Amino acid sequence: MTSSPFPGAFPHQHADPRGLFERIEAQLRERIEEAIEMAGLKLMVDVRERHGRPKPETASEADRREFETTAAALLRHLRDAFHADLPAEQRAAFERLEAGQHDPRVRLLTGQVYLARQLPDYWQRFETYRAAYAEARLTAPDDAPKAGWLSRLFSGS
Repeated sequence: MTSSPFPGAFPHQHADPRGLFERIEAQLRERIEEAIEMAGLKLMVDVRERHGRPKPETASEADRREFETTAAALLRHLRDAFHADLPAEQRAAFERLEAGQHDPRVRLLTGQVYLARQLPDYWQRFETYRAAYAEARLTAPDDAPKAGWLSRLFSGS
């Protein structure tokens, strides 16, 4: 049997200087970010498909910006939907926590991490709110600009 230079129950984690609470918080934040990004990408693809537009391309800077805008709008929607359903005392704590963050994206993600730790049904609500937002976006008119002046000329717009 070989001796580990890192004694303890979880030697693979000893290179991480953060405590258990901080590691859990970081993993939860990563999971939420990943869920929002995946939902945003799926929504972007579905909206484009519904309106007869091409799928996004990895190398396209415009597609990257559209993806980031879609994911950010979803994150704002989730924040507002959760906020509206919180009881007064949880809403106040949620708002205080958000107020401590200056970057808008960090503020929204911090709020989601708080909610995930506080609400036993966070992921079920997340999915319900995400689905409602996706449905609203899919039934809305396409707000994408036309490809260029030739496209507008020949389409009569």
